Amino acid sequence: MPRLELVTGEENHPEKSTHGVGPWVGPLPTDPRFDQELLATGDSRNVVDQYRYWTMEAIVADLDTKRHSFHVAIENWQHDLNIGSIVRTANAFLADTVHIVGRKRWNRRGAMVTDRYQHVVHHETVEALVAFANEHQLPIVAIDNLPNSQAIEQIVLPKNCILLFGQEGPGLSPEALAAASMAVEITQFGSTRSLNASAAAAIVMHQWVVHHAPLHRA
Repeated sequence: MPRLELVTGEENHPEKSTHGVGPWVGPLPTDPRFDQELLATGDSRNVVDQYRYWTMEAIVADLDTKRHSFHVAIENWQHDLNIGSIVRTANAFLADTVHIVGRKRWNRRGAMVTDRYQHVVHHETVEALVAFANEHQLPIVAIDNLPNSQAIEQIVLPKNCILLFGQEGPGLSPEALAAASMAVEITQFGSTRSLNASAAAAIVMHQWVVHHAPLHRA
């Protein structure tokens, strides 16, 4: 199996929410998933109510039991500022893993600390990503508006796959396009040639959810 390198944060940005809760009221829970400091001081993190007062490790462990079967990959040759937003969206739609291809460092401000809860790994080259995809039998779906691209509105994305996004502007590299088993585009109707990369990623991930994710809430 190719070596996967975990990507850690460049900066430690505080995680704050406008919908936090104060200290726990009543008898303290004994469940080990709860963080004793948060119980005592309150939880201002931007997490859903189910995870209030839980430790970060407990939240990640619970998410790992529910993650969806799609992965997200992003080429990072020019230090793209959209990567943080894509990671945040991947967390929202519970992607299995986000793969950063190329440069290891990326701007995490847009992730809003969600990279603490989302698995993010690094591949130095497209070839390394392809090796991972082949080992795990994951077709690579290139997202780019090319002459041979299929309209995303007219297809069903593979249930198990890697959704591969390129840089803002130049799009995917020739190596990435050659590695993909299919190319998909988002139909547009205005004058702009392409969508913002983070906006495109959100649309494509949501399209996967529409076809494959259980939509009931616990």
